[in-house]
Amino acid sequence: MSDQAKDERAPDEAEKTEAAAEPREGGVDGDYEALVRLLKENEELKDRALRVAADMENLRRRTARDVHDARAYAVANFARDMLSVSDNLRRALDAIPEEAKASGDAGFKALIDGVEITERAMLSALERHGVKKLEPEGEKFDPNFHQAMFEVPNPDVPANTVVQVVQPGYSIGERVLRPAMVGVAKGGPKHAASEAPVEPGPVNEQAEKDA
Repeated sequence: MSDQAKDERAPDEAEKTEAAAEPREGGVDGDYEALVRLLKENEELKDRALRVAADMENLRRRTARDVHDARAYAVANFARDMLSVSDNLRRALDAIPEEAKASGDAGFKALIDGVEITERAMLSALERHGVKKLEPEGEKFDPNFHQAMFEVPNPDVPANTVVQVVQPGYSIGERVLRPAMVGVAKGGPKHAASEAPVEPGPVNEQAEKDA
């Protein structure tokens, strides 16, 4: 083959070599971009999975709390209705004159004992279901559980101390079923400085009538 023919073929072979090299270089770039894209997608999926897991954990906690509250407070409305029955039993007992109780009549005494036993059994049943009786005499007034009916001037007792319970209250768990209707002291020394002062608020005249 002449030198001229070789010279003519040389550029063609060089172009073919460059053309063959270009796809390999492009392939490396494409693989790198694909790897970056996959890593990014992996991070997004991981972040999404973590958010879903957090949402499920929050849902589990809310569900557990709702189930607990449902169990603890399911009888709240029923217990509140039963309190009026207990109140009526107590009123019936308080209405019996002392002389009648001391008369010695066996039938009358059996009736009184039966009413007292019924009242105790009802309160015991309510207590087994988480209902607690509130008789806060001598305690500091708590507006969350007590309702002030009147104030009693007494310089010897710290102000805002419950000095009389007109009607006992009841709570279930951490909730109040019915606040205790109380009278509070005024004019005495304040409670310890570490305790925030609590004002009993205005006297509830309507509640006083109901009592």
